[in-house]
Amino acid sequence: MLNSRNPYNAAVALPLLRDFDFLFRELASPGARNDAERTVTPAADILEAESGITLRVDLPGHDAKAIQVKVEDGVLTVRSERKAEAVPEGNVLRRQERASGVYARQFRLPDTVDATRVEARYDNGVLTLTLPRREETKPRVVEVKVQG
Repeated sequence: MLNSRNPYNAAVALPLLRDFDFLFRELASPGARNDAERTVTPAADILEAESGITLRVDLPGHDAKAIQVKVEDGVLTVRSERKAEAVPEGNVLRRQERASGVYARQFRLPDTVDATRVEARYDNGVLTLTLPRREETKPRVVEVKVQG
């Protein structure tokens, strides 16, 4: 019986392939750009109810006092910065996957939102924004009277 020889040592090739895969995914990722100032697009969930819209934005490791929320011309902007942690003396940074830099995200608000009553809460690395619906745009129940 002939044994075929595998020219690839799996113990060496597989981790190397994973590193290349990670590198190409990071370069192609629309969420992070390597500019003079690195900008990261944080993940967000948008929930809608009759009362309004709830927006949840992931900002792990950010100082709540440094988070800026601004509404201007119907656009809500969330901006914050997470500083890079210093590498302790005697250590070598082998891989850095946790992004530092400016985190920014913009959302165009629908006309139904009352931008003057936006509320923000930051808990466990998640910024939750409550965007209430304007009273005149809330659904109304109209009673139908039957004649007869």
